[in-house]
Amino acid sequence: MTYETLIYGIENGVARITINRPAQLNAIDVLTAKELALAAKQCSADSAVRCVVLTGAGDRAFCAGGDVAGFAADPERVDSLIQEMTTHLHEAISVFARMRAPVVAKVNGTAAGAGLGLMAAADLAVASQKAKFTSAYTKIGLTPDGSTTWYMPRLIGLRRTRELFLLNRLLSADEAMAWGLVNRVVAPEELAAAVDEIAQQIARGPTLAFASVKRLLLLSDDADLEQQMKHESASIVQMSRSRDGIAGVKAFKDKVEPSFVGS
Repeated sequence: MTYETLIYGIENGVARITINRPAQLNAIDVLTAKELALAAKQCSADSAVRCVVLTGAGDRAFCAGGDVAGFAADPERVDSLIQEMTTHLHEAISVFARMRAPVVAKVNGTAAGAGLGLMAAADLAVASQKAKFTSAYTKIGLTPDGSTTWYMPRLIGLRRTRELFLLNRLLSADEAMAWGLVNRVVAPEELAAAVDEIAQQIARGPTLAFASVKRLLLLSDDADLEQQMKHESASIVQMSRSRDGIAGVKAFKDKVEPSFVGS
């Protein structure tokens, strides 16, 4: 499939999705949101995809959020454009969250607004030391979207989430790391290699088990302790019957590295 606003490719089990609007700081307009949803579905449907890396073009921004300047150019349709954009963006985030393959956010620059949501929805996030993080919604009289009100309290707690949304605080990469927004911060010149190392490690891993880990973590928000332990029991029994589970147990017994096929 050909995309207009994204760069999409797969190599060695890793799908790479790059928002390719550097002149707009990779801001999300309606077309970009539609294409993100299509790309997410393409990854989800392709059994060859064992890891997804999500990033933005250039070195200034991961994603600056919604394309507010573009929406403002059509003042009579701002509300309908935002509604259409968020519909597709939220579909993309939902697919990313529930797909088999883990998603790694390669945060090469500013993550703002919906870009903050895309990063938060990823399973792992690695940031350049140049990256900055902000909400910015209430700064222009709007409210959060892009899953941020769901993920942020879970990642950083309610008090810090309120600080981001009400005071529009700008976080450095080190502050984002300290708050728990990202997993790792590296020098800009080391970002590509650091993300590639993680992506390849994931791509070699037990994709079916990774999918179940993602599902269990999502279920944990609505389950009490005993319900969650039932989910855990059912999952680990199912994994023990899978090809990867059988291979992993045998490799443990034989004291060798397992080779996983993702099923």
